Amino acid sequence: MTADGSFSRLDDDDYPAYTMGRAAEMLGTTQGFLRAIGEARLITPLRSEGGHRRYSRYQLRIAARARELVDQGTPIEAACRIVILEDQLEEAQRINAE
Repeated sequence: MTADGSFSRLDDDDYPAYTMGRAAEMLGTTQGFLRAIGEARLITPLRSEGGHRRYSRYQLRIAARARELVDQGTPIEAACRIVILEDQLEEAQRINAE
């Protein structure tokens, strides 16, 4: 928390706090993998003023799931589609529970 009692941006799951290099390091993958899932439209990183990709914790969780599927032999395009469908199902279940 900050002095005024609000949470810092780093507590926000959607805040783009991680550079591409750091995100790849955290996921144990390559920057090329992150570019590929971006091209497949699984995640769309925000861009810094200098044009560098920045990733949020939520995006890193999504990327980690895609990497898990790819590591199991699923083609990247199929892995991205699976993750999108899983995310949509989770959201629908959350809405139904409310």
